Amino acid sequence: MFVSVFDVFKIGVGPSSSHTMGPMLAAARFLERLRDIEPRPGTRLEATLYGSLAYTGIGHGTVDAVLAGCLGFTPEDYDKERAQAAIADLYARKAIAPGHGWRIALDPETGLVLEKKVRLDAHPNGMRFALVDESGAPVIEETYFSIGGGFINTAAEMEAGEGPASPSMSVPYPFANAAEMLLMGSESGLTVARMKHANEQAHLERDAFSARLLNIWAVMNRCIDRGLAAEGELPGGLRVKRRARALYNNLTSHAGRNDVPLHSAIDWLSAYAMAVNEENAAGGQVVTAPTNGAAGVIPAVIRYYIDHVPGAREDKIPDMLLTAAAIGGLIKYNASISGAEVGCQGEVGSASAMAAAALCAALGGTNAQIENAAEIALEHHLGMTCDPIRGLVQIPCIERNGMGAVKAVAAASLAMQGDGTHIVSLDACIETMRQTGRDMDERYKETSLGGLSVAVPDC
Repeated sequence: MFVSVFDVFKIGVGPSSSHTMGPMLAAARFLERLRDIEPRPGTRLEATLYGSLAYTGIGHGTVDAVLAGCLGFTPEDYDKERAQAAIADLYARKAIAPGHGWRIALDPETGLVLEKKVRLDAHPNGMRFALVDESGAPVIEETYFSIGGGFINTAAEMEAGEGPASPSMSVPYPFANAAEMLLMGSESGLTVARMKHANEQAHLERDAFSARLLNIWAVMNRCIDRGLAAEGELPGGLRVKRRARALYNNLTSHAGRNDVPLHSAIDWLSAYAMAVNEENAAGGQVVTAPTNGAAGVIPAVIRYYIDHVPGAREDKIPDMLLTAAAIGGLIKYNASISGAEVGCQGEVGSASAMAAAALCAALGGTNAQIENAAEIALEHHLGMTCDPIRGLVQIPCIERNGMGAVKAVAAASLAMQGDGTHIVSLDACIETMRQTGRDMDERYKETSLGGLSVAVPDC
């Protein structure tokens, strides 16, 4: 089994990888099919969002994401101002010209339907695109599912069990679970990061791979800096104030003083994590880690390591990202990272496990300690629901990233105090998360129909 580090960490746009990035990519992918069809006059585009996408589509920016995808925008090169201007123009002219000689009618007010009463069987995040002629007969149509982390599958791909994991791709260390990862590490004498590196190098040229990996961290780090510098209210109507800048300024003003409590480390982690997720909530550029809703945890832990851990070395960042990606790939392959599928345990819980493993690796932990750190962090997120107020990736999502980062550091530290021996394996914990998500009421899986989203009626 192989899930690339660049599938786990993807440069994208907020506020949601499954509800913003995925639908944007699905729309672009559907229109790309026009390349092989002769243009027809009088066609129009219809799109229907189902289940979780329909319930939280407004708050997660799904409608605008679909329109942006239809207009040729992609998450990696997304320019918010250009996209908003293009969408405003679309509302006026009610047509798109996606190339290949096509001009297609698209009325954003009637062509996009939020179907809350229907949930497609394959996944909660379903959407259907149809190009229809003047009589209403479909020219082409396709159903897509946004399965978390910006990944999308067609209905046929879902039925065939296809996904980001590539069971057949040849790599030197094809571990499909944590037990295999530990066994292969023991037999080869390699760390988790070195095995992951060898797997990546089997398909990517060395220099290009290194540059691309470092760019992932550069985008993460710039996102932290932008979030720490920004202030004001976040969009969406909840009137949530950005807090990362004030928290950061307060911490820096007290730096070096003898009265600074040891637990100020928690505040540093929270400042870094919240900075990222405030940027995500504002629709800024982030890196899925493994999702947008959990994008702040891993950058916060890496930044904390670099800025606050004695003896920290920046040349360990690539191994931290590779270790985190190895754990994230196992969770994605054996369970889920989608809040709409398993709740927030699959988003912030997965991110915390990945970050704990990464920090443990940077601190010199053994493979057994790394696996233990990931298990501790994930175990203590089991059962966490996804219940964003008004469908916005703001409350409880922003603070939750800070707490996920804190748990990650605590888990790594606890694992480093032992020898890696423990009772509950990471594999058992991942399977428990999968089963818990399966049993979880749909109201608590990114629908905003339960939990905090209905307990705070004034919001």
